[in-house]
Amino acid sequence: MALLIGCASLFVLIFIGYMWIEAKRNSVVHHNMTLSRFPKTFESLRIFFISDIHRRTIPDRLLHKIKEKVDIVIIGGDLTEKGVPFSRVLHNIRQLKKLGPVYFVWGNNDYEVDYHELDALLLSEQVTILDNTAVKFESAEGESFDLLGVDDTSKKRAQLHLALQDCEEESFKILVSHNPSIIHKVKKEDKIDFVLSGHTHGGQIRFFGIGPYEIGGLKEVNGTTLFVSNGYGTTAIPFRLGARSETHYIVISRTK
Repeated sequence: MALLIGCASLFVLIFIGYMWIEAKRNSVVHHNMTLSRFPKTFESLRIFFISDIHRRTIPDRLLHKIKEKVDIVIIGGDLTEKGVPFSRVLHNIRQLKKLGPVYFVWGNNDYEVDYHELDALLLSEQVTILDNTAVKFESAEGESFDLLGVDDTSKKRAQLHLALQDCEEESFKILVSHNPSIIHKVKKEDKIDFVLSGHTHGGQIRFFGIGPYEIGGLKEVNGTTLFVSNGYGTTAIPFRLGARSETHYIVISRTK
C-alpha cells in the first residue's frame, strides 16, 4: 500500500510539473496567410502577436526565436492583471518594442489594475492604443490598409462602429479584439478581412481534448478569417494541459 501511495504521489508530482512546463513555454508559432484583398503593393505584412501575458515576464530567449523582420507588434489584451507590479509591465513593453512598433487593445484583466496608470505607461512608451479606433498604413504606391482595435467586449466597452468610422469602406481591414466574441458583431458589409483575438487560453486545461473553450486556431466566420491564440500566460492557476502557451509570427500576403 505504501508503495502504491508513493507511486501515485510521484505520478501527481510529475503531472503537475508537466502542466507547469506547458504553461511556461516560450514558443513562437509561424503562420503564412494569403488573403485575397490584401493590398498587392505591400507584398507582405509581418506581425508578432502576443496576448494574455498576465503575470509572465518576457525573456530575451523568446525574442531571439524571431529571426525575421517584424513590421508591427500587437498585444491582444490582458497585458497585466491584479497584483502584477508595473515594473514588470514596463519590462515586457520594452522587450516587445525591440521587435517593432507596438499596438495594444484592452483586455478584461487589464482593468483589474489602475487602468489610468496603465494607460499613461503605454503612452509614455509610445505604444499605440487601439481603443475603438483605427490606424491607416499606406504603401509608397498609395495603397492602404486599416488596423482596427476595440476595447474589451466583456466590459461592454467595445464600439466597433466607432473604429469603422476611422476606415475607408472598401479598405483591407485587420481587427484586433481581446475577446473573440467580437466576431458576432462583425457584419459582411463591414468588410473586415482578418480578426486577431486571445482571451480563451485555448481552454488552458483540457482533458481528453475537452476544455471550457475551443483550442486556439483559425476558422472562417461569415467570410471573415478569425484567429484565436491560446495566449502566452495563464489565469487563476499557473498550469496548462492540452493548450500550450504560444506567441505568433504571422505573415500576411495577397492570394496569387
